[in-house]
Amino acid sequence: MNEDGHVSNSSRGLLAAGLVAAVVGSMGVVWTLSASAEETPEVEIPAAATDVVAEDPVLVPPPLLPWGERPRKNKRGKVGASGAELAASGADAAPPAASDLLKSRPELAPKGGIPDPKVLKTGKTAAVPASPAPPTSAKAGPTNYLYNWAGGYQEADNDGSWANMIIPRPKRYELDLHTLAEISVEASPNTNKQRVEVGWTVDEILNGDEDPHLFVYYWVDGKPGCYNYKVDPNPEKNCIAFQEMPGATKAGYTLPVGKSMRFGIEHFGGAWWIAYGSEWIGYYPDSVWKGNYTRSNVVQWFGEVAAPRGKLPCSQMGNGEEPSNGDPSKDLPATGGRISSISFTNGPAVAFTTFLAATDNLTPLYSVVRSTDRAFRYGGPQPPENRDC
Repeated sequence: MNEDGHVSNSSRGLLAAGLVAAVVGSMGVVWTLSASAEETPEVEIPAAATDVVAEDPVLVPPPLLPWGERPRKNKRGKVGASGAELAASGADAAPPAASDLLKSRPELAPKGGIPDPKVLKTGKTAAVPASPAPPTSAKAGPTNYLYNWAGGYQEADNDGSWANMIIPRPKRYELDLHTLAEISVEASPNTNKQRVEVGWTVDEILNGDEDPHLFVYYWVDGKPGCYNYKVDPNPEKNCIAFQEMPGATKAGYTLPVGKSMRFGIEHFGGAWWIAYGSEWIGYYPDSVWKGNYTRSNVVQWFGEVAAPRGKLPCSQMGNGEEPSNGDPSKDLPATGGRISSISFTNGPAVAFTTFLAATDNLTPLYSVVRSTDRAFRYGGPQPPENRDC
């Protein structure tokens, strides 16, 4: 351990060597949180059906999590617990009361990207939010949605990335689609060709409530995949289900409001593995991309809000506060959502660029402020009333 409390790259290699007969690559920087509270009894939920490709070998996760610690189980909350209840109990996640509400609709996908209007265009969805006063009738057809982003990105060869994200409960306007934050590990910058994503989302259509939920997602050859475990109802979609780790936290679980948690993605042993909290939750095998996506060359960390076309977004992004680093000399605290301890696995030093973007060349409506070399604050409140919220 270094004098600043960080686990050194060489120490991480020695730890890994004691677990497997392979060298585990080091990260540019490793940062460690204090240990969590004792685990509580877990409530097991039957595993959802998955579409494991027959020829895929049995895959084993990396011996260490992306931040250099040995995996251990997350603290599980009670089934149906709210995000506030999870935070109060110290739990890391809990199964939702109605897990069958989880859906997989490609048009609901997060669509973040380095700001390039030639790439990111208006998305369409026939989905109608389950809240009162739906925006359209069933006969009105698909609704166009616009996207706003605030975050950071870096083009760099790597085997993955991780970061700490404070999980808020932003207020989603009833006609907006979702408000979320995520890490996106990608190949082919500015084209959305191949991607693996993990983060939290407030999305009533997807999750059935307004709490933050864990999600995973992927893209293949520029085409969006499916959320979480569910297979798209369209047989022509041929979605590949996320392969969950037995007994681990599942995508779709409710997350604790206000708690800082680690999210990570790492390529290892024939798959892109996803970590949340203190455990590996599952993976996408290389066969999803026919073995053509085994290393990333760009990573993004960002917040996103989707709103109906013709309407400016009315939902909060992040924790709903305007991002600011504050001023300790004047007792002004830092505000806004926060993504911190940004790191690469087998990549260069972090030197990300912040960005604001919106589809269709619209003016971005949220903000981002760099906090340190490895952290930023992002998001903002609902737009003022004169924006028809």
